[in-house]
Amino acid sequence: MAAGRERAARLLRQLQRAACRCPSHSHTYSRVPEHATLGNTDYAFEMAVSNIRYGEGVTKEVGMDLKNLGAKRVCLMTDKNLSQLPPVNAVLNSLAKYGINFQMYDEVRVEPTDQSFLDAIEFAKKGEFDAYVAVGGGSVIDTCKAANLYASSPTSDFLDYVNSPIGKGKPVTVPLKPHIAVPTTAGTGSETTGVAIFDFKELKVKTGIASRAIKPTLGIIDPLHTLSMPERIVANSGFDVLCHALESYTALPYKMRSPCPSNPINRPAYQGSNPISDIWALHALRIVAKYLKRAIRNPEDREARANMHLASAFAGIGFGNAGVHLCHGMSYPISGLVKTYKPKDYNVDHSLVPHGLSVVLTSPAVFAFTAQVHPERHLEAAEILGADIRTARIKDAGFILADTLRKFLFDLNVDDGLAAIGYSKADIPALVKGTLPQERVTKLSPRPQTEEDLSALFEASMKIY
Repeated sequence: MAAGRERAARLLRQLQRAACRCPSHSHTYSRVPEHATLGNTDYAFEMAVSNIRYGEGVTKEVGMDLKNLGAKRVCLMTDKNLSQLPPVNAVLNSLAKYGINFQMYDEVRVEPTDQSFLDAIEFAKKGEFDAYVAVGGGSVIDTCKAANLYASSPTSDFLDYVNSPIGKGKPVTVPLKPHIAVPTTAGTGSETTGVAIFDFKELKVKTGIASRAIKPTLGIIDPLHTLSMPERIVANSGFDVLCHALESYTALPYKMRSPCPSNPINRPAYQGSNPISDIWALHALRIVAKYLKRAIRNPEDREARANMHLASAFAGIGFGNAGVHLCHGMSYPISGLVKTYKPKDYNVDHSLVPHGLSVVLTSPAVFAFTAQVHPERHLEAAEILGADIRTARIKDAGFILADTLRKFLFDLNVDDGLAAIGYSKADIPALVKGTLPQERVTKLSPRPQTEEDLSALFEASMKIY
């Protein structure tokens, strides 16, 4: 009997050792160690994007969308200039047609500040809204994102969600209300992204909030809204699209970004270049090369303006997940430290460097600098923008892209560098100081940079032609 039991036990042990180890038929997979990463760099990327609806006249559907959502108290956000223009009127007509109860906030500041965000947040908290509609450019849509976030998390301190090191950069865990974004410019791509940018006045620098949780529920891209945009607004918005595409395509690859998050909720919105973002970035860049000059020079060119409106969204999908790097990181103090510059075609009562302009003025210097890493990507971008690279040497990629950008900007009458908008070499230390806190984007540069490197880049951007 004993011998029989021993044989049975030995047979069971052999069967156990020979058992299938695949996850479908055993629990042995639960003992596999967690993914190890070399040097604590990330090993994954995540795509997040708003729903997008495109078409001429599609704004008329906003009221139906809100009715479908069962919205009872809607916040409509815009700015003073837009409040009397066709895009807002189209939304108002739709809200009236479908009996939507709403309150309008038209105090959004072009190039928002922490205080203008706080004013909008206070309005949103008092209104106890169950849905939001933003009609405008990036300033309006970003302000609406912030208002929705803090009204949905009323006990949070303002700095809780602001990017570190300026704020605490806490992950957003509260549910937000539905947000429909109706962009009226072809530039920021804010209708697709989980990013809200503002000027932090105390430090005289731009920063923001970045979380997939704050991206709009729906972006309504109606190309009719771009037909009334003045020339310089079209240009500066287009330069933002240009740099979104270039920076996201040349950003540090996602597998080289660190640290690897211990929890996916901590994986940043800006993750580094990746195969999906690359597709959108390159497609947006091709549209910019084909249509931006046409859209600027001829306001009646509906094809060009409609395509640039789409390009803005395409680039937004790309950079909203890959991120941007030095052009944007350096642009924030350029905007934040503005002295007396007031751009043509902008009806504002304060000094202002439009975001797209602040970004593009450093682009020749930046891409000449970053091209040491992945020069083939820089060369590919130059070719898309019109450069003849048939006899080009790979080591010259940065200079070729820089020269291509200079020609592009010169043809469009862009201000000749930072000096032309009021800066001098004496301002460089302050500009560098304002760039240093922008680690969320500067660390995505494919080439690391020192303070001396930043100083040299600002100096090279004082005059670009």
